[in-house]
Amino acid sequence: MKRCPTCNRTYADLSLNFCLDDGTPLATDSAPTSDLNDTIRYNPRDTAEPPPTEIYRPAPQTTPPPPPAPRPTSPPRPQAQLPPQPQPQTQWAPGPALHDVPRKKSKAIWWILGGFAALTIVGVGLVVVLIALASMNSNTNANGNSNTREPNRNANVVANANANTNANANANANASLPSAFVDDFTQQKWGTGTSQYGRIWYANDQYHMSSKEGTFVVMYAPSNDYSTENATVRVNARSITGSAPSAGFGLMVHCLQTRAGQLEDYALLIYPSEEPEYQIIMHKAGVQSDLVKRTKSDAIHSGSAPNELEVRIKGSQLAFYANGRLLSSITDRENYRKGRVGFFTSDIYEVVFDDLEIERAP
Repeated sequence: MKRCPTCNRTYADLSLNFCLDDGTPLATDSAPTSDLNDTIRYNPRDTAEPPPTEIYRPAPQTTPPPPPAPRPTSPPRPQAQLPPQPQPQTQWAPGPALHDVPRKKSKAIWWILGGFAALTIVGVGLVVVLIALASMNSNTNANGNSNTREPNRNANVVANANANTNANANANANASLPSAFVDDFTQQKWGTGTSQYGRIWYANDQYHMSSKEGTFVVMYAPSNDYSTENATVRVNARSITGSAPSAGFGLMVHCLQTRAGQLEDYALLIYPSEEPEYQIIMHKAGVQSDLVKRTKSDAIHSGSAPNELEVRIKGSQLAFYANGRLLSSITDRENYRKGRVGFFTSDIYEVVFDDLEIERAP
């Protein structure tokens, strides 16, 4: 056996002369003596060939991806603006939105010149017409023809005659009305139907009315038999559910319509809530105004209990009552006295009218 004197590695191959690790010449060992107490030197390099060289490959540095760009957010939607709640009315529709319209640029000088030219042409035309008319008048006077104004005079006479005839007919009709008139609604005389503003109908010998939300409905009496001139008018009115319509309900007197179909009348409206109120209004050319604003009164029954509404009319004075108690008085300054009875309601709650009475002064 041979040994390397430098690293003490032993080789069993006697043909080797140099150490395989460090190249030192090997020395021949003498035969070892067997001694169990001898310490055996352990050299870990004797057990195996040197490990192969490993190539170090550092892991490539990775750059973290940039954070994603935030998504563009759409601007918040503007909240819808509710138009102010309109006063209840029979024919209401929102008007078109108004926008500022940009003015177009124009050259003022051309407009001025064009207008001047147009005025010149019109002036020349008027002069020609006046000359022609003067010539015609001179011819007419020369011929002695004086009938040119007769058609106008005849038309005025006919119009005045018709107006007087109608006035006399109305006066005679009012004079012939009975001193007492009753409508218990067992016969269907008043108008009925359904429209975009509400519904009116007969049921259980009563007159029923309901409106749409945000509107009111009005029904005038069907004939002059319901005239309210110098009369005391009474009717029972109640809310079916006991809820008070938002703009009230009640009795109307001196009801007229203009030629354009606009309302003209006076009305006593009630609100039978937990704290009952009344209101006196007037319509003129379709426009509603308060004569007596909403006022609390314990004379009015709350809930679904019936209320007897009454208007006592003498000349131009009107006194309004509820269940026999005076609420307020006004003066008819609009001269509506030729009108009829009417009924008013608003909002979605159903109301009924019954036992209408009209007593006229002799």
